[in-house]
Amino acid sequence: MAKGDVKLVGSWPSPYVNRVQVALNVKSIDYEFIEENLAAKSNSLLKSNPVQKKIPVLIHADKPICESLIIIQYIDEWFPLIGELRTAQGEEAKAAVIERIVEGLLLLEQVFDNCGKGKVFFGGDSIGYLDIALGCFLGWLRVAEITADVKLLSESKTPKLLGWAERFYSNDAVKDVVPEAEKLIEALRYKQAGEKLQL
Repeated sequence: MAKGDVKLVGSWPSPYVNRVQVALNVKSIDYEFIEENLAAKSNSLLKSNPVQKKIPVLIHADKPICESLIIIQYIDEWFPLIGELRTAQGEEAKAAVIERIVEGLLLLEQVFDNCGKGKVFFGGDSIGYLDIALGCFLGWLRVAEITADVKLLSESKTPKLLGWAERFYSNDAVKDVVPEAEKLIEALRYKQAGEKLQL
């Protein structure tokens, strides 16, 4: 498949866009990444996704594929919780959000232990769908850790998830896609300065 056959319209900080990028990389599919300015949506985006007007949009042979499974499944509570942690006012509110996130991470630790069966990823020896769905939020999880001054993935509570996260980030299909926390924090600064950042 030629690179021009597949295009991905998106914004680099979006974990939903990152999911599609990682999936394409895992499958060794060449694609053209089209950075979308969400403050002034392009005609290309509006034409490709006229109903939702959102990213990501995967275009194959000039035909847009919107709302595909990789895009809409597993849109879970993680991302909103991470945002809540960053903006929580007061120690009690912050502690309540941290407790909810840690409960989820402990559950994921058990799931990884049961599903992984000693393997390095959720689905086995290589990155699978669940790895992609969860792994693309790791940058934002790290942003929450930095901005809220808390450790969420740790050797003491979630050692298997911590190891999984390190392997996921270092995988060739991922390392040039999922942004580092520092870059995401910089994007948040632009958003707070008044520029629109849609994820």
